[in-house]
Amino acid sequence: MTKAELYQKACMLPLLPGVYIIRDKKDEIIYIGKAKRLRVRVSQYFREGVPHDNKVTQMIAHADHFDIIVCQSEFEALVLEASQIKAHQPKYNILLKDGKGYSYIKVTKEEWPRLSFALQKEEDGAEYIGPYTSAFAAREMAETAMDVFRLPRCAKRFPQELGKGRPCLNAHIGKCMGVCSGKISQEDYNQAVRGAVRLIRYGKKEILKSLQQRMEEAAERLEFETAALLRDQIAAIQKLSAGQKVVVDPSLEMDVAALAGTPSSVCAAVLRFREGRLTDKREFVFHDTADLEAVREEFLPRYYLDDEEQVPRIIAVDAMPASGEALREALSKKRGSEVQLYVPQRGDKAQLIEMARTNAVERLARESGRYAREEKLLDELAALLGLSAPPRRIESYDISNWGDASSVCGMVSFQDGKPYKAGYRRFQIRSVAGTDDYASLAETVARRAAEYEKYAALAEAGQPSDNAFGCKPDLLLMDGGRGQVTAAKQALAGTALADVPLYGMVKDNRHRTRAIVDAEGREIVLQMNRGVFTLVTAIQDETHRFANAYRKQQMKKKSYAVSLTGVPGVGPKLAKALLNQFGSVGAVRQASAEELAKTPGVGPKLAESIYAYFHSEEGGE
Repeated sequence: MTKAELYQKACMLPLLPGVYIIRDKKDEIIYIGKAKRLRVRVSQYFREGVPHDNKVTQMIAHADHFDIIVCQSEFEALVLEASQIKAHQPKYNILLKDGKGYSYIKVTKEEWPRLSFALQKEEDGAEYIGPYTSAFAAREMAETAMDVFRLPRCAKRFPQELGKGRPCLNAHIGKCMGVCSGKISQEDYNQAVRGAVRLIRYGKKEILKSLQQRMEEAAERLEFETAALLRDQIAAIQKLSAGQKVVVDPSLEMDVAALAGTPSSVCAAVLRFREGRLTDKREFVFHDTADLEAVREEFLPRYYLDDEEQVPRIIAVDAMPASGEALREALSKKRGSEVQLYVPQRGDKAQLIEMARTNAVERLARESGRYAREEKLLDELAALLGLSAPPRRIESYDISNWGDASSVCGMVSFQDGKPYKAGYRRFQIRSVAGTDDYASLAETVARRAAEYEKYAALAEAGQPSDNAFGCKPDLLLMDGGRGQVTAAKQALAGTALADVPLYGMVKDNRHRTRAIVDAEGREIVLQMNRGVFTLVTAIQDETHRFANAYRKQQMKKKSYAVSLTGVPGVGPKLAKALLNQFGSVGAVRQASAEELAKTPGVGPKLAESIYAYFHSEEGGE
């Protein structure tokens, strides 16, 4: 349907509460909303002359038709909208990703362990304490433990850099024990790390007695430096308060929410108070919109009607959303008791609203500053390479191979100077025999160009796609020197990507990014421009990491398949089918004969044979 036809259809809707579902030409749901009066709300989208922000304008441009579900009340519409958004995750509805995942405290496994805050677990052999549902609480806990035990936060490596250079400012102001000075023994340091972990796991009461005893023993042995270090740790723990000072009635549980906006984005900040103390802070930034009221109307139900989110007894907000009464009713129903949703006018709670708004404003300022820095870096990169415009979309490629002459390629995308994970792609090299990096790179970029041409043709035929392959990059970077650049340039000759600037990223003998090189072998040294050097290094390191991770994954799959082909009657094809069915060799080993028989290509007889193999002495070892 055209926009005019959609408007005519919207004008025929009833003046009743309900939910509207907007779809694109592929019949995919792109937006779900609720309305107190469906005709008024939906017609606003398609009426000529009504101004909209960027997000809504894009949504309207992709809209082809819509459906409605009429409800008995605004409350019923609000609850239905929340459940439908959760089920379908439409593209143009706000997605609450910030601060909603799990967080960890990481302790590395090495001679001189390091403690830090981590947003996700990695398979790096480190110990991860958690998960914590609050990133704010986990970060505060890690910072507190490092402050108490004066653990280093710097990037120095131990023991390699012990006694080299001067201790940093943190050591001089008493926030670090000064390990780099070489005056702290490995045993004392490891004791401090263990103390920090114990403080995180069990709290301050469990560790004070142990530290007191160790301090007295050190003093008896005349080890006064060790005793002084322990004394400082005890004093720091004793000074720890239970959290923030009490700012509200200790018996109350309350959330405080406020929004702030700029001409291009909106931030919602939520402060969580439990037992009168600030226990959590969450911030959510929504780009391409400046409509505070629209974000407030959608954000509060999305946030609090999430299954994982607890609804407090009191929610103080900076302004009431249009559907405030329906929202209060829905929250009370979810909590199982009355919820107070209101706008404080004076007193401590009004000051807390200002505190939440200040946090939202500060977050937007940080975001704005970050974007400004990235814009500047892209301008500098364009000037350095002689490009006509800043390269907003950069693609980088790296070949990774292993001993059996197999190769893979990792492609990463950077959008506006930041990693763009939706644009990452992985390639298995198909046509190259052996470990020929040049030929492998040529195959990869040729396949990339073919994908772009395919999606460009679909767009010309009126079938646009959101696939990252359908976007033309502004700059192509190869991990390597002149040989890699030449191979890629020859492979792209005559394709739709032939005009995209293409360079190589060269490393020095210490595997650090040194320069950018073109097909003629001319090098552009980066060290003189610190910002561009940092950006290109980040791109090269991320590409290398992504390619290597894919290679290791493929190696692991191959090793699993090889172990399965040792089972009588199981060849490579069946081994792959078993891995797809069960996920791992261990799961195959634990499966019953009946479960094994459900795998495509594995009948009852072979299933019994596989089961017998894994439960015999030979297969069970």
